[in-house]
Amino acid sequence: MRLVMMGTGPFAVPTLSGLYETPHTVVALVTGPIRGRPPLACTPIRQVALQHGTPIFDPEEINSDAARRELGRYAADLFVVCDYGQILAAETLAAARHGGINLHASLLPKYRGAAPINWALYHGDTETGVTVIHMTPKVDAGPCVAQARVEIRPDETAPELEARLAEAGDWLVRRTLELFESGRLEVLPQDPALASRAPRLKKTDGLIDWRRPAAAVKNQIRAMEPWPKSYTFLYRRDGGPGLRLLVGPVQALENPNSDDIPPGTVLEAAADRLRVAAGQGSVLLRTVQPAGKRVLSAAEFLRGYRVQPGDVMKGEEGGGKAED
Repeated sequence: MRLVMMGTGPFAVPTLSGLYETPHTVVALVTGPIRGRPPLACTPIRQVALQHGTPIFDPEEINSDAARRELGRYAADLFVVCDYGQILAAETLAAARHGGINLHASLLPKYRGAAPINWALYHGDTETGVTVIHMTPKVDAGPCVAQARVEIRPDETAPELEARLAEAGDWLVRRTLELFESGRLEVLPQDPALASRAPRLKKTDGLIDWRRPAAAVKNQIRAMEPWPKSYTFLYRRDGGPGLRLLVGPVQALENPNSDDIPPGTVLEAAADRLRVAAGQGSVLLRTVQPAGKRVLSAAEFLRGYRVQPGDVMKGEEGGGKAED
């Protein structure tokens, strides 16, 4: 078959690389336009295409008439879409003889949307996976044609899980193409009643709510890597502006808290132990990054900043304008 790969982000790189190991022909890579100052002229997926001499097409709007005409010139049998960044209209999908398949980083219909890996971690899931769907204009709603399950490791961050899911997705796409060619591909419609959303992350999604259980705080910190990262504001008991802190890896402790200790209260601040009360249990911070500074271990932070038990970590609304 003549394949057009549509992908922009790093999750799509193993899939494109894997297509070159199949008997099919990758006739073009459709990817996001070059942006940034200086321009990021050679993203990882562009590098793969250039290494194989594959033409690159990077329209601002994939559903424009001009883009559809260009797609038509490739005479594609199938679009293979993964981490592309634009939604394809029905008329655009029709530019390939068999339409398109899309690799999505969840067990659809769970976590439809732009950030399925992050939200799976945020909610403390122990299993996720990858799904190949036959594309429709509605986002992530087409019928499933292949699926593979992947266990989530207890301390895994979003970039680490993404790398493993990308490799699983490469295998699944190639398997899907084999089944498609042999006529053995089974189609399973998604049950809309089981669908859940995974919206694009916002900066405010990283703000830690210390009222949540310790394990949930840890899951949020794992989920918000590499962006927007998890953050909080440290307020001292003696008043003054808050200090914005990016919070790195933590350990969730299930030890019970006294009922009269508010969540976010600093419980320990000595040597290398910076421990904060959560809604249930407490959180031992391993690294923090004060606003405008480098990442510090808990021990380095405690040597350089005056932190005492009874200080409080909370949101900006907790009192005074926070340093950002």
